[in-house]
Amino acid sequence: MNEFSVYLQLGFDHITDPNGYDHIIFLVALCAIYRLKDWRRVLILVTAFTLGHSITLALATLNYLSYSTEVIEFLIPCTILATAFSNFFHRSRLDSIFDEEPVRGGRSRYLMALLFGLIHGMGFSNFLRSLLGKEASIVKPLLAFNIGLELGQLLIVLIILTVSWILIDLFRVRKHDWKLILSGAVAGIALILIKESDYWQGLTGTVH
Repeated sequence: MNEFSVYLQLGFDHITDPNGYDHIIFLVALCAIYRLKDWRRVLILVTAFTLGHSITLALATLNYLSYSTEVIEFLIPCTILATAFSNFFHRSRLDSIFDEEPVRGGRSRYLMALLFGLIHGMGFSNFLRSLLGKEASIVKPLLAFNIGLELGQLLIVLIILTVSWILIDLFRVRKHDWKLILSGAVAGIALILIKESDYWQGLTGTVH
């Protein structure tokens, strides 16, 4: 297996690893308001997120960007919480099993995905830099890793939308109810991650 394939696989495995579920639940929150038939809209949304994390992943990995790891590990669950919270206020033309396109907020959601992607990219870079070590050229590994992340994201999104299709279209669960359940669960996990982060512990003076 050549170097490109190795880093492609590492990127895919990193985003789909259940142990690194923070990025997974962010995608869950991002897709919670959509159905399988909305796949084009979701693809644009995920592309905005990818664009954001690609920028900071590259800058941080190439050492053009420095930051506090503790702060980023705190901000990532904050982005998850903000995305899940925004879902509670999302309205479609018919908030039922017959939901159509969102009435408003599409563009702002794309901007949110882009901005939050910038934060997640710095989180990805921690893992990638630990793998690269003292490699002479990191451009090809960086590209391969990023493509692997994108492929993993698309797989996760497909699974989320398929589960939504099964529940909403086959079992006739109201989309509004599913959105609230999914977003509420993600928000709860995000709050736990925020509380357990080193940065929050330092702010509140809490000891692990």
